[in-house]
Amino acid sequence: MKCSLIICTYNWPEALSLVLSSVVTQSVLPNEVIIADDGSSDSTAVILKKLANQIPVPVIHSWQEDLGCRIPHSRNRAIAKSKYDYIIMIDGDTVLHKDFIKDHKRVARKGVYIQGSRALLQEEFTQNLIKENLFRVPPYFSKHSKNNFNLIRLPLASLLISFFKSKNIKRIRGCNFSIFKKDIIKVNGFNEEITTWGREDSEFVQRLFNSGIYKQQIKFSGIQYHLFHNERVTNSQESAVSNNDYLDNTIQKNLVWCNLGINRYL
Repeated sequence: MKCSLIICTYNWPEALSLVLSSVVTQSVLPNEVIIADDGSSDSTAVILKKLANQIPVPVIHSWQEDLGCRIPHSRNRAIAKSKYDYIIMIDGDTVLHKDFIKDHKRVARKGVYIQGSRALLQEEFTQNLIKENLFRVPPYFSKHSKNNFNLIRLPLASLLISFFKSKNIKRIRGCNFSIFKKDIIKVNGFNEEITTWGREDSEFVQRLFNSGIYKQQIKFSGIQYHLFHNERVTNSQESAVSNNDYLDNTIQKNLVWCNLGINRYL
């Protein structure tokens, strides 16, 4: 099974450099890498040009104009450009364990949304990694990570846990998930009516649930290391409430399709 790795980014090329370096060391490589760029400055393009030759698969820079936080648009554009049947999506501040792609492909199933977790790195440790431009895996149960259990890889235990299906909308994170592309297209991708930060992931997954897709959690595999940063919150409290309204509306009306989605780019 061939897959496309989509990396979402916005104006943090130093972090993206670490993430791309972790792609190179994967035990199983993706078949292509697509950078879903929500309007970064030229510094990101410079980093990509520098590192692209080091990555032994095609690297595509899917850039859109910076008109504010438009994560759904950026993701939809990147998914539409992908060539392969299976999509693995991460954020540009999440460095990958060497078996990350292998783990996601191992549990891939039709009709299932695979949700991974992340180890949250502390601020000082992150600053040192950025300064050195070299990633080091933090030791287990050290002060360098807030949730050390997410550092542990236990493939057999992970495989057993991953068989449990649910439609629980809690703990949805767009920084670590995978799904077949046709299932994304079936619900018209991410809802581009959401133009401020927050809830775009949950609203998308709720429509997947409404279409008959189940969620499966991968614990103790699909490990990623989330670099510390201040949240990119560009919306007011009123906007956050509005985004909750999108999710509530999708739940109440059992919506599957969003009117403004990926079909614009297909």
